[in-house]
Amino acid sequence: MNLISIPAFQDNYIWVLSQGDGQCLIVDPGEAAPVLAAIDKNQWTPQAILLTHHHHDHVGGVKELTQKFPGLVVYGPEETQDKGATHIVKEGDIVDVLGCEFSVIATPGHTLGHICFFSDPYLFSGDTLFSGGCGRLFEGTSAQMYQSLQKINALPDHSIVCSAHEYTLANMKFAMSILPQDRAVNEYYIEVKELRAKNQITLPVILKKERKINVFLRTDDVDLIKEINKETNLQHAEQRFAWLRSKKDNF
Repeated sequence: MNLISIPAFQDNYIWVLSQGDGQCLIVDPGEAAPVLAAIDKNQWTPQAILLTHHHHDHVGGVKELTQKFPGLVVYGPEETQDKGATHIVKEGDIVDVLGCEFSVIATPGHTLGHICFFSDPYLFSGDTLFSGGCGRLFEGTSAQMYQSLQKINALPDHSIVCSAHEYTLANMKFAMSILPQDRAVNEYYIEVKELRAKNQITLPVILKKERKINVFLRTDDVDLIKEINKETNLQHAEQRFAWLRSKKDNF
């Protein structure tokens, strides 16, 4: 199985999983043109589209792709029903594509109906988990997003996190502001800064690494609690998450 990222808009990634025979699946095609160009170049045959949520930069290319490939199956949450989804899926459902079984994980927070797709080792996390960060709370609550991240954090160490945006550098700048002395955060910040200076992609990332450098996954971490307690005394991890998300919104 080959994993390919297709840049779209300013900082989106459309993910493609392809097999040796050219069959492929497409995740969150916000626009059709770059996907069609990649299909043509690689001589792929699309089998399905996976949608994580209803925002335009994740679904904008669906109509054109399904017109070009009639019968293309589009899996998505209920909120994508009017965005081109042909098969509505929910928590606990299994999507069988390319011989892979993708578990549907409900991850409300960024939107109320947001889902992620996981087929070991691939996690398509949409706008729930980014490298070094997490999605903004446009529709859901901080409590919902905290619980969603806990679900993702329970996946295997080796999970390959395929986030939908290149936000890593900005996220690591924020992490540095929270944990300036943390070695893992410092090292990853330098690594990411160098990659972006060369206009190179920082994704996908391994979940094991993410647990070390993503402050939103470290809400029970002693060092992080110590830093937060310099400003406020919060007893619960969920409260610490809400505090961090609010800080990031205004960073």
